[in-house]
Amino acid sequence: MELQQLFLEAIQNGTMEGFFKLISYFQTQSEPAYCGLASLSMVLNALSIDPGRKWKGPWRWFDESMLDCCEPLEKVKAKGISFGKVVCLAQCAGAKVEAFRSNLSTIDDFRKHVMACTASDDCHLISSYHRGLFKQTGSGHFSPIGGYHAEKDMALILDVARFKYPPHWVPLPLLWEAMNTIDEATGLHRGFVLVSKLHRAPALLYTLSCKHESWVSISKHLMDDLPVLLSSENVKDIKDVLSTLLSNLPPNFAEFIKWVAEVRRQEENGQKLSEEEKGRLAIKVRYLKKFSKLKGKKKA
Repeated sequence: MELQQLFLEAIQNGTMEGFFKLISYFQTQSEPAYCGLASLSMVLNALSIDPGRKWKGPWRWFDESMLDCCEPLEKVKAKGISFGKVVCLAQCAGAKVEAFRSNLSTIDDFRKHVMACTASDDCHLISSYHRGLFKQTGSGHFSPIGGYHAEKDMALILDVARFKYPPHWVPLPLLWEAMNTIDEATGLHRGFVLVSKLHRAPALLYTLSCKHESWVSISKHLMDDLPVLLSSENVKDIKDVLSTLLSNLPPNFAEFIKWVAEVRRQEENGQKLSEEEKGRLAIKVRYLKKFSKLKGKKKA
């Protein structure tokens, strides 16, 4: 009864706004070490962020199995995931991310962010904490914060390990203490992550996707091969840089270009485009075709 009273009072005070979006996508982590992945997929879906690819059938939906761009899933399954890798995954998924480790923040800052996020449905907070301080079984854990009771100074944890614990209210100072601990795997402090939707202005050129397998070889080329190539060439100005870059593209570069986000969206009939976007996209595709023909002539 007391828990229900806390819930009702928090609603009346306007610090449960984020709860209703989160609870619609509340999920149980599918593996014992997937708390970070489950928390993040829950928050990304609550924010209606497009994963940029299909989950199953025609549906675009974040699932734990899709959050693999920063850490192999087998490794996460075996050892869990660090605070930094969760931040990396959120950024890779296209969210706006603000990360705060406890040693670089304060409890007052944390309380301010909890109040702001729980009073809004376009920002969600994921906490990284040690269960031991709650006298719970287990050690490091991730879960979203679903609400805040200002008078009692308590936060509502939507625990993604629902096979162990239901959603529960925790005194915010105790939660801060649980976050202000060291992750033995990394030697770094835990903390909290603010996740919101990233609003971008329409791109003039292309927005490239890093989810295609060709990105691995392209990134290696850009980070490892190209710097060596530029240092060995007689590069004097930007024209020389561009000439060297375009004349030494890897063989699968055309395949990578095909995975341009807006072109792929059109191919999948994923979203409706405005007339302005259609016009801009037509120009992009036209220049892409010219580039492909130019690349073909150089090969010949």
